[in-house]
Amino acid sequence: MQTNFSDSQRQQPHIRQAEKVLRTCVHCGFCNATCPTYQLLGDERDGPRGRIYLMKELLESHDDDDQITDETRLHLDRCLTCRNCETTCPSGVEYHKLLDIGRAEIERRAPRSMADKALRFSLRKALVEPARFKSLLAMGQIFRPLVPGALKDKMPAPAATPGKRPDGRGQPRQMLILEGCVQPGLSPNTNAATARVLERLGIGLTPTPQAGCCGAIDYHLSALEAGRERARRNIDAWLPQLEAGCEAIIQTASGCGAFVKEYAEILADDPQYADKARQVSNATLDLVEVLNREALDSLTLKADQRLAFHCPCTLQHAQQLGGAVEQVLDRLGFELTPIQDAHLCCGSAGTYSITQPQLSKQLRDNKMAALEAGKPEMIVTANIGCQTHLASARRTPVRHWIEVVDEALVS
Repeated sequence: MQTNFSDSQRQQPHIRQAEKVLRTCVHCGFCNATCPTYQLLGDERDGPRGRIYLMKELLESHDDDDQITDETRLHLDRCLTCRNCETTCPSGVEYHKLLDIGRAEIERRAPRSMADKALRFSLRKALVEPARFKSLLAMGQIFRPLVPGALKDKMPAPAATPGKRPDGRGQPRQMLILEGCVQPGLSPNTNAATARVLERLGIGLTPTPQAGCCGAIDYHLSALEAGRERARRNIDAWLPQLEAGCEAIIQTASGCGAFVKEYAEILADDPQYADKARQVSNATLDLVEVLNREALDSLTLKADQRLAFHCPCTLQHAQQLGGAVEQVLDRLGFELTPIQDAHLCCGSAGTYSITQPQLSKQLRDNKMAALEAGKPEMIVTANIGCQTHLASARRTPVRHWIEVVDEALVS
């Protein structure tokens, strides 16, 4: 794709990065064939190719040009950032990088309404601190009839008390784990189950209480510097432990894992953190990568459940780990049902299910129909956002896959 940036524009790092992405695109349109919003809406501007043209026009224009419209913002906001288009693209267009730049440019040049700003600020503050989120969740569960519709649909019943979590520090091998922001409140057994399964494999989890939110929520709500600052704090918490001998940083939420693996990219221009970020990104593994590397023969299971696995977009498109969880579950003896259109997003997409509730619900219902077609007893997934969103349909039970593995272990 040809670009028309001025020499002065090319002096800006974000324009140079955007131009690199834009020039990779060859207009082929293969991306539209796998774009969930294009499939629902049939509008070129709601597919990756159309959004790329909108962002090109936006970035090539000058601040005083009247090129920024509510319509442009609408089509960028409707993007799930599922990155299905990147998996499909034969030219390797790094669409998500361009989208982050385009969204940030719109925020700079055409600020949102006060109501929209308030919603996004509230989401950033409510979701990133586990203690605050737990308190808000408990209040929401008590006063559920008063909760606004989009949030009420996602309000789960109180989580069951998690099983005992082993200390793990006496194990010969040690790894770190990102506890997460909302997962401890919504699914507290996920990390406890992870610790129990890993203990069977001789792996303990070294606590790192200084680590917090991965930064993805801030970053993808166009608060880029706030997201980078959270990344720096986590790097400072993890790096000494890695240098002391911890093997890896485990992620049980694929959305967090995808973002932590990109610390090296988002901090590439930070002279103090660029090298540290590379070390952390290189040490980050999704839980399934850990189990795939282990000899699982030592695990004895009673794997008698019929499962449907929903592969989150952040696992299959961002981390390129499609099929990895299915491989582990198959090795452990679980029966998996076939899933039609398994590449399509469920509509969760971080905060998308709150900011775009109508589209999100359509995608959720389509995904549930595909997952339930094989009559599974349980739907399992690898990301707390997908888990909560699919469970909000209140149909087939939905859990993290490691919980099902943990419960199937024979003592």
